[in-house]
Amino acid sequence: MQPHSWVALVTIAALLVYFWMGIGVAGARRKSGVAAPAMTGDPILERHVRVQANTLEWLPIFLAGLWLFAIYWNDLIAAGLGVVWIVGRILYARGYVADPAKRELGFGIQSLASAALLLGAAGRIVWAMAVGGA
Repeated sequence: MQPHSWVALVTIAALLVYFWMGIGVAGARRKSGVAAPAMTGDPILERHVRVQANTLEWLPIFLAGLWLFAIYWNDLIAAGLGVVWIVGRILYARGYVADPAKRELGFGIQSLASAALLLGAAGRIVWAMAVGGA
């Protein structure tokens, strides 16, 4: 059995990126003076909130695909695609906060990485079932 250490490290890195986004929300809230629980009133705060929320929406897709790809294909390739996803999320976050129109590159990168992980894992599982008869 593979220990999947690289995928575990990428998982931790992805969660640290999400944590960094949460700190961005807190900083934007502090700068804007918009007190909790309000989420609107300052465009920069709203962008930080949207970046964090969108990342949370993608985390289950990414993490499931990452681990299933590692289990059914290859740990190092999964980890590499995971790093691509992280880079995409960072580009998305930085672009979106600066100007929402600048989010496409990062979003596209992370979407392709997620699709490769999820569809790659699904394909391998179906293939294994067909070959193995299960």
